[in-house]
Amino acid sequence: MNTARTWSLAGVAAGLAGLATSYAAAMALNVRESPLVAVGELAIRFTPGFVAEVAIERLGRADKPLLILGIVLVLVLLFAWAGRLARRSWWAPAVLFAALAAAGAGAIAAQRNQQPVDFVPVAVGLVTWLVCLSLVADPLRSFVGHPEEVAPSGGHHRRTFLIRAGLITGAAAVVGLLGRVVGRGRREVEQTRRLLKLTGVTAPQVPASVRVGVEGVTPWQTHSDDFYLIHAGISIPAIAPHDWSLRIHGMVDREIVLSYDELVSRQFTEAWVTLTCVSNEVGGGLVGNAWWSGVRIADLLAEAGVRPGADAVKQTAHDGWTCGTPLAALTDDRNAMLAVAMNGRPLPLDHGFPVRSIVPGLYGYVSATKWVVDLEVTRFEDFEAFWTEKGWAEEGPIKMSSRIDVPGSGDELPAGETKVAGVAWAQHTGIGAVEVAVDGSPWMPARLARTPSIDTWVQWVATVDLEPGDHVLRVRAVDLEGHVQTGVVAAPVPDGATGWHEIQVSVSEE
Repeated sequence: MNTARTWSLAGVAAGLAGLATSYAAAMALNVRESPLVAVGELAIRFTPGFVAEVAIERLGRADKPLLILGIVLVLVLLFAWAGRLARRSWWAPAVLFAALAAAGAGAIAAQRNQQPVDFVPVAVGLVTWLVCLSLVADPLRSFVGHPEEVAPSGGHHRRTFLIRAGLITGAAAVVGLLGRVVGRGRREVEQTRRLLKLTGVTAPQVPASVRVGVEGVTPWQTHSDDFYLIHAGISIPAIAPHDWSLRIHGMVDREIVLSYDELVSRQFTEAWVTLTCVSNEVGGGLVGNAWWSGVRIADLLAEAGVRPGADAVKQTAHDGWTCGTPLAALTDDRNAMLAVAMNGRPLPLDHGFPVRSIVPGLYGYVSATKWVVDLEVTRFEDFEAFWTEKGWAEEGPIKMSSRIDVPGSGDELPAGETKVAGVAWAQHTGIGAVEVAVDGSPWMPARLARTPSIDTWVQWVATVDLEPGDHVLRVRAVDLEGHVQTGVVAAPVPDGATGWHEIQVSVSEE
């Protein structure tokens, strides 16, 4: 029984028990981040920009679960090593577990707004590791003379080890499940959100003119549940409105601190705005259009009194994420706002409840701060934000783009007239025309639906005559200023993808 494999199993059992109790402690104390999640978010912070871009492109929403899984697998290997170290000494695994606990504590210390209570789960996990390893290792240390030798009563000790290891593993699973049960913070905030009534927020009214009437085209209004989600963090902040406040400071004449009640008591502005992620590939789906309600940022900055020389606002989220937004984009006529509602309802937690920023015409990485709690008026030369530290451009105006939704790439179609339709966007400039081409033939105009704002995307449709065979369909847009969408292919890094979206279809003779 006294084999390396058995000692490894002892270390893994103790290690998983420590992870379970640290998670349960984090949930019970309503700590936003367990040590495991804190380590994952620290890894994200220091991931090079090109690696993050590949992860978003290839893995989508699975990138963060896979990161956590990878961290757990590494920890399991280290736990197994700790078990083998325990075969010869008690202090060696203790040093390894202490080092792991220090890494977790360091990751928590690197987070924004950490409190002493945030470190309690680390201590709980460390104590669990040491106690549980001692419990499962004692039966293995029944020896005479040397720890490598198995005592004559090995059968008894084998049963004792298996019983203890099984009990510890089972208890870890139960504790982990209890952690989810007692972690009521997010559920309580969600209940508060559902019951929240916001005076001045109206339900969205979608004009009939925005639709081209082609089945399969992306809906003009994106349902909140279908809106794309990109988070830099792993754990979603759950902030009750009474716990939220916003600080406006820096290069201003007077600092302003607003509570949630003070913010929503102000005059609301509402608008249709299409948001786009800078990671969106040509033809990609990281774009959506919603009805946003909130308070104009320009009015708040005017009240604070912006000092000469400022050219940027550093936005900070509750979880520590930062972005730099051009001051001009927050103070011009584009209706940049601190949004409190999406599609007529309080913001979903995943989309920034209780408050997020919306800035038409800019990619989200320089403007759309969820769970925003701090606006510092400053200068670009004086700071770097989360994504600019990773090599992305300092300013991120959205690039004009268009996409074919119908037909789908690879579809088999009958010969003759075919409707080609999709969406195009050039936020805060507006789309003036959309053109399609078949196999490199001259561009032909599409019919545009009518939109109520230049800050939204537009549906379009064209009719093309397709002969039997394989064909390539392309689309490009022209904005209201006459600029034609470029066909030059560029990756999203550092300031957004470019190129014409194209699909391939096969046309039969029948």
